[in-house]
Amino acid sequence: MEEELVKSHQSVNWLEYFESIQKECPWSLRAYKQGAIAIEHWCDSDTLEPLGDYQARMYVVDYPDSIVEAMATELDCNDLECEWLFSYPGYGLYATPVKVLIQQNRKQLNDIRTKLNPGSESRQA
Repeated sequence: MEEELVKSHQSVNWLEYFESIQKECPWSLRAYKQGAIAIEHWCDSDTLEPLGDYQARMYVVDYPDSIVEAMATELDCNDLECEWLFSYPGYGLYATPVKVLIQQNRKQLNDIRTKLNPGSESRQA
């Protein structure tokens, strides 16, 4: 199963994906080109890596869609510094080509949202 996950991750044209989501996430293409988005495989562990110099970390996962959504919700509720999102094929117009959990700096993401949509409310609770 892990071999399939590695193969699916390596076969993704991530540049093409980030180009395709510019309308929804305009900062992501530049961040990807600058190496500021880490894409790695999820491994079950009690210790999550801090983002460090990355703007985002995308963990490729191989779980049912409902589990991926539940994981993102739980991680998001338990992490004050990072916002956790999810995506998988077929989940909307800007869906990722493989299932992922997405870790982003909550403050930085809200600052970007505010700059892009002045006067709008932050999604942060």
